[in-house]
Amino acid sequence: MSTAPEDAPLALPRNFLRPCVLLLLKESPAHGYDLLERLKAFGFPGSDPGGLYRVLRGLEQEGLVHSAWEHSVAGPQRRRYELTRAGGEVLHEHAKGLAATGRILDAFVSRYGEFVALQPVSRSAATRG
Repeated sequence: MSTAPEDAPLALPRNFLRPCVLLLLKESPAHGYDLLERLKAFGFPGSDPGGLYRVLRGLEQEGLVHSAWEHSVAGPQRRRYELTRAGGEVLHEHAKGLAATGRILDAFVSRYGEFVALQPVSRSAATRG
């Protein structure tokens, strides 16, 4: 019985949400709901807003993210999050570590491919959501 790649269990690195949030905030400051939607591109289903807000609070306590209330004429106030300089530095370290992890995972999948034909999934296709 063959399993399609989209049915394979997703094994994201531990605490992968943190660098993803930092990266999204490097791209542009955002509200929590916007981040929740944009995280889907990294394999997060968007069904755990509590988890996202816990991570945001932790990042803010560590000085990696700054937030402020933003006034809105169309609705309630919302928190707007942005990356700090320290957050950018931590993001860079995460990116280096994830690149190394990616090389190790590629080696594993390549060696496993000697025994079983896996349908390759390009990294760009995997991140389209």
